Amino acid sequence: MKAVAKKSVLSGHITVPGSKSHTIRALILAAMADGTSHISNPLPSNDCLSTAAAVRKVGAEVDFGDGQGSSAVWTVRGAGSGLHLPDGPIDVGNSGSLMYFLCPVLSTLPGDCTFTGDESICRRPVNHLIDALCQFGANGRSLNAGPDGKPGTTPPFTFCGPIDVNKKLVTEGALSQYISGFMMAASRLNGTLNMELTNPKETPYLTMTKLWLESVGVPVQISPDFKKISVTGPVPFKAFDRAVPSDWEGVAFPIIAALISGSEITIDNVDGSGSQGDDKIVEVLQSVGADIEWNRETEQLVVRGGKTLSTESLPNGELVVEMSAFPDAICALAVQACFIKGKTVFTDIDICRKKETDRIKAMTSELSKLGARIEDEGDRLVVYGDGGASIHGGEVESYKDHRIVMSLACLGLGLADGEKVTVNDAEWCSVTFPHFFEVMNKLGAGFETI
Repeated sequence: MKAVAKKSVLSGHITVPGSKSHTIRALILAAMADGTSHISNPLPSNDCLSTAAAVRKVGAEVDFGDGQGSSAVWTVRGAGSGLHLPDGPIDVGNSGSLMYFLCPVLSTLPGDCTFTGDESICRRPVNHLIDALCQFGANGRSLNAGPDGKPGTTPPFTFCGPIDVNKKLVTEGALSQYISGFMMAASRLNGTLNMELTNPKETPYLTMTKLWLESVGVPVQISPDFKKISVTGPVPFKAFDRAVPSDWEGVAFPIIAALISGSEITIDNVDGSGSQGDDKIVEVLQSVGADIEWNRETEQLVVRGGKTLSTESLPNGELVVEMSAFPDAICALAVQACFIKGKTVFTDIDICRKKETDRIKAMTSELSKLGARIEDEGDRLVVYGDGGASIHGGEVESYKDHRIVMSLACLGLGLADGEKVTVNDAEWCSVTFPHFFEVMNKLGAGFETI
């Protein structure tokens, strides 16, 4: 599917779907629990549906019910102590979160288990996860042969548990997801699982996992610098009823759409808990003059476009954004930077290269096609914005990456009259924002899908 975007003016209210990060954690913990859990406002995206299918294979039952949107409630009958290894491989589809979370949980069980996924997943390196499994005694290995017959580093991969709680993990921790997975796994082990992270990144997501575990009674200790994590088990926990907060990673797109198009919109049901690192985008955009009002009591964001955004008042006349804590915002912020007057520098971007695709390389390529002056400098991404004056239409690739789809589509809303952007493989937005184009069109975005 192709999506076509052109100049439009937005107005009205929008509610962003539930958080993928929270939904997947809720499903896996509910599968581990004793009893029946109820998850309201879940995200019915491809990744979350893959998670539901996976936990069914290891002993849980999932009923999606009849509700839609914020009225949806998923019912999960947990496997509890009956959690078991699957018959055959676990196929995670396109979900790295599912792979990194569920694999450590299943490594607490004796026996062999194999994980695989779609074409994109099978290109993503998992050597850090395999190394962690091996450090804990689970003998993980890739089933792909590497160059010159050396061991591979990508899925599918296999391991043999159980892991040993008495062993200590020392790992870089630049990807937070597998660390979260072992934190969840530790609740099933008899003792304290210790992890030392030499270069922790994406730390808000570690905090999110800590809060989820503590909510079901699992004690977690994280040092202030996030370099030492310990979780003590076993803690057989009971089922729970929880509402999934709105997805801050999804909130980014209507925000930049309003700013780029000079529109005023209200985003409802905005999560103010602080458990999602991407809420920092508000502070980043306000620093260059964006008119964004966040009312935490009413859980609303009001975004008023039309103001000139500039780096002029910032130190050295530059907007510097350190991305390690919220790397998934890089696509949206790179697009927005094209419409800011001045130099924007994104630092600590290595983690952004290890997602569904190398998002730094991809955004540099596609934004350049549309007239942006953008430079990939290896350890940083630099955008020389001119308020959008040089941005023009064209046809761009999404790399089958949901965040690239939505970012480039939003860019089209700020084009000059008569210009348009065509985004290829636009259906991939359903990974985290099902019906994105229909929802945005209710605000007047005018997206066409062909």
